[in-house]
Amino acid sequence: VQLVESGGGSVQAGGSLRLSCAASGYTYKRNCMGWFRQRPGKDREGVAVLWIGGASTTYADSVKGRFTISRDNAKNTLYLQMNSLKPEDTAMYYCAARGTICDTEVGAFPYWGQGTQVTVS
Repeated sequence: VQLVESGGGSVQAGGSLRLSCAASGYTYKRNCMGWFRQRPGKDREGVAVLWIGGASTTYADSVKGRFTISRDNAKNTLYLQMNSLKPEDTAMYYCAARGTICDTEVGAFPYWGQGTQVTVS
């Protein structure tokens, strides 16, 4: 499984960004896909995860109502729409995938992208 993120950048507080993650490899190994982030000086944390069918999603409390995770299975792409961004959302954002059990446990995801930086000022 290979994951390549894009869409990061710098934005002012209150602004929006959409992250994309292009995925390849066996589908059964990425039934669950998600976004994680690592803020300066902090551990990596789960932001949002989504099961392949799209019906089951989980969000971190800090992003509920502001971020939306989605996936286009035909394009093998995962998205994260981020609205009402805050300075505390500044982080390196990572796309990750796993085959079973869709939760935000960082250590349970075997496949990771290289990350894309989001800076909110």
